[in-house]
Amino acid sequence: MSERKQHLERLQHLVESQQLSKTLLSELFSNADGFQNQPVDKIPPLVRGKVMATLFYEPSTRTRMSFESAMLRLGGQVITSENARDFSSAIKGETIEDTIRIVDDYADCVVIRHYEEGAAARAAKLSKVPVINAGDGKGQHPTQALLDLYTVQREFGHVDGLRFAMVGDLASGRTVRSLCYLLGKFKDVSVTFVAPDIFRMKEDIKEYLDRHKIRWDEKSAINQVLGDVDVIYLTRVQKERIKPEDLKAYQPVKDNFILNQENLQLVRPEARILHPLPKVDEIALPVEVENKDPRVAYFRQASNGLYARMALLEHLLNK
Repeated sequence: MSERKQHLERLQHLVESQQLSKTLLSELFSNADGFQNQPVDKIPPLVRGKVMATLFYEPSTRTRMSFESAMLRLGGQVITSENARDFSSAIKGETIEDTIRIVDDYADCVVIRHYEEGAAARAAKLSKVPVINAGDGKGQHPTQALLDLYTVQREFGHVDGLRFAMVGDLASGRTVRSLCYLLGKFKDVSVTFVAPDIFRMKEDIKEYLDRHKIRWDEKSAINQVLGDVDVIYLTRVQKERIKPEDLKAYQPVKDNFILNQENLQLVRPEARILHPLPKVDEIALPVEVENKDPRVAYFRQASNGLYARMALLEHLLNK
């Protein structure tokens, strides 16, 4: 790992995407490439003796397991509460503030997922050790945005000048919000939001893009954009975060937001299809297509998450 870049900037915590500068993103991507490009048994134990705590108040597969795998591959150790909402003192009424003041004595960093927007920021305010936001309600998921952009960088070799389409439940999806904050740091990027009226992107993100001179527009069906963009970022409907009446209203128009074998033909050969996963019925492609079509990048995207999170953990823990 001698060729890996030394840290040019330092984070204390990672709570929101806005903390990731373009310079730091480049450094993390370079270090992630370093981890990815060598055999697992050749990765030095860069965080040996360190302990990471994962506090997950909401379900997770990729985020929790990739963080835990990342820590182990770096030579560290893991303590975990994968269902902290039901199997921690939270069920007795303990606050985030009290929990973090206990856990930061047991670990060298804390990765937290919570159902309340702002919970990670509250934890970081009090924690003596680095806190990483692994998703807070409808707020943000900055490490997902980090791995999303890392995937774009690996697939295209650049981010500047690319055209993005974000499709699905944009009102509740924290991943698209976090990714928009990162796209604001690049040049000549454009974003098309594709969602029904009840799931449209919120005004604060549109205002942010305006301030950073990122072109954006809105469409009402996925077929209107498939042939015109470089990155198609699909999201599932966040059933756990929306009202039953909104879900009912979505049913008559849901076919306008599904990628299937028929409209896959509209996607340009050099374009890439991303999804933060899990996918439900917004992607209807056979397994053999997903495995063979180079445009389908969401499983590579999930794999990239391991290396992006390794780079982030090494950054936060080796000060």
